[in-house]
Amino acid sequence: MKVLQACAEFYPLLKTGGLADVCAALPRALGAHGCDVRVLMPAFPAIRAGVPDAEPLDTTFALAGGARLLRGTLPEGSTCYLIDAPMYAQGTNPYVDAEGRAHADSHLRFALLGRVAAMLAEGLDGAWRPQIVHGHDWHAGLAPVYLRAASSRLRRWVAGSVFTIHNLAFQGTFPMSVRPELDLPAEFFGIDGLEFYGQVSFMKGGLVYADKLTTVSPTYAREIQGAEQGCGLDGMLRARAADLSGILNGVDPRIWNPASDALIAMRYDAGKLARKATCRQRLQAELGLEAQADAPLFGVVSRLTEQKGIHLVLEGLADLVRRGGQLAVLGSGDATLEAALREAAAARPSRVALRLGYDEELAHRIVAGADVILVPSRFEPCGLTQLYGLRYGTLPLVRRVGGLADSVVDSALENLADGTATGFVFERLELGDYLAAMRRAFALFQRRSEWRKVQAQAMARNFDWEAAADGYAAVYRSILA
Repeated sequence: MKVLQACAEFYPLLKTGGLADVCAALPRALGAHGCDVRVLMPAFPAIRAGVPDAEPLDTTFALAGGARLLRGTLPEGSTCYLIDAPMYAQGTNPYVDAEGRAHADSHLRFALLGRVAAMLAEGLDGAWRPQIVHGHDWHAGLAPVYLRAASSRLRRWVAGSVFTIHNLAFQGTFPMSVRPELDLPAEFFGIDGLEFYGQVSFMKGGLVYADKLTTVSPTYAREIQGAEQGCGLDGMLRARAADLSGILNGVDPRIWNPASDALIAMRYDAGKLARKATCRQRLQAELGLEAQADAPLFGVVSRLTEQKGIHLVLEGLADLVRRGGQLAVLGSGDATLEAALREAAAARPSRVALRLGYDEELAHRIVAGADVILVPSRFEPCGLTQLYGLRYGTLPLVRRVGGLADSVVDSALENLADGTATGFVFERLELGDYLAAMRRAFALFQRRSEWRKVQAQAMARNFDWEAAADGYAAVYRSILA
């Protein structure tokens, strides 16, 4: 099967979150399932720099604004296409400007991504033509729309389409005034099309026009069909339930593996867990935390937003410190939460450390050096941080929601007894529930033999990309059938 993946970011070329990890790992895993996968991306500066051999495609491709299509080779050796247009050269963040505001031309940036995906399916590259176009998140939401428009215009099937929802809360909505710039027939802008409460929604476009829909965990697939997490699109998702699959993301062992990770202080595996203590000691020294081993070190690697439950981390911080714990935080986001964390770190520098921004290397060191990784999210489509924690024997403390519910088993007595416990899980987004889970973490940490047993169970869980790739390949085959 020939598959074109359309996405806005790709690790290690450009990363703002877990989307980049998924878009990089999935094509490689699909290769084992007989899929010839190529990736289409905007030529943002970091992406363009990471594909130095990219050359213009020998084609008559031309769009307004001087856009051109390049073909090159990704670092791992596979072929990619880059849309080279002047608007992509503006700024270092693909989504927002230096002041954190969405780029004024975001609708054009990502409409072009969808449009070129459809053009490749029509035969833009005479040497390769996809049978399936797979768009990731709202940035590629118009790819199925342009495909449907092409099929209607040409009166023939052009290619199948899959649209993956990574986070339904981010929908890519724009004023209806952008409609002429999208160059789509009028019938696509009705209530049964792109229109969403008087605006144009790229997310809705993907949901309406893709042949098949996927999202990044089974539980999230169920949750978004309800009003609480459906973000106004739950009715449509219920109507398309037969076309919607929840496929849990995986972990790329070439990047996230404590036995081979060159970014951590000491490599280790489940049979050499004593070495993890060195990672902890080095992390404490790096962050200015007191050297201690008798209480757990909690880590956060996250966007600092209410959605990620960071308010609970702050509300529970006094209890964490009173019990002797430490907290290491890496991330950025809401200014109020950042300020509160800065204040906490300044008040207790030996107990609380904060690093604002994103640092891939430090993220690895926190995951390896912490004892517990905190992911107390309000909602979480999949979550990768808890999967990294499991792989590194850093027990996740999570809320039972989305992919967190699908990947972490609470250390309740019955789960400890039957050998299934891998972390700490709480139900309601309330301080009392969060603190109860934290107390379980402190209690288990003092029972060192049981703690090590749970670490070993966590590290034994297999969340590689093979199962996910098998699920996506099955979706592709169902379309072609």
